[in-house]
Amino acid sequence: MIEGTIPLANHSMLSALPSGWVGEILDEELVASPRPTAAQTRAAFMLGVELGEQLDKRRGGSGRWCFLRAPELHLGHDMLVPDMAGWRRERVDVPFEPDVPFLTLAPDWVCEVLTPSTAALDRARKLPLYARAGVSHVWLVDPAVRTLEVYQRVKRGWLLTASYEDDALVRADPFSSSVLELGSLWLPEGSEKPSLLAAVP
Repeated sequence: MIEGTIPLANHSMLSALPSGWVGEILDEELVASPRPTAAQTRAAFMLGVELGEQLDKRRGGSGRWCFLRAPELHLGHDMLVPDMAGWRRERVDVPFEPDVPFLTLAPDWVCEVLTPSTAALDRARKLPLYARAGVSHVWLVDPAVRTLEVYQRVKRGWLLTASYEDDALVRADPFSSSVLELGSLWLPEGSEKPSLLAAVP
């Protein structure tokens, strides 16, 4: 096995997961998480819109960042799938190869959108792996309580540098030059009622 690559046996286990499950390899252990909820999907999508319009050149922004939604990251022996990831443009002067199914360059920033079933995994298992890989900043978004936690990597791990809630206007590292409308990430009250899908047979 080549140093820094994911064992082929684990790749076969990932492909065997049922449809709708997200597989990751954390410290050589296969971990599967259920498909994101509507609230989680909305938060990740709108975060990409908010940041992309200000910082991604293709969206008319400054062009200082490149963002990807749910990329597959191969970081050493770990395979992680954050909800969002961003790289400073100077680190990716050459665009990512469009046909490559995974990336090996650690992001500068990742965001995990928490659910009751993934919060412990994101906090206890994935945060240390992001630190080990050299990720500088992590955001944790919790749609259930409408909060954003901002972490910066320090010598001993992660330091919580700021937290926001509800409809706050956010200026947070590493995007402190931009303003994020936190309220845009949340579903309207009552919008996850089953009646939304009632027309589907």
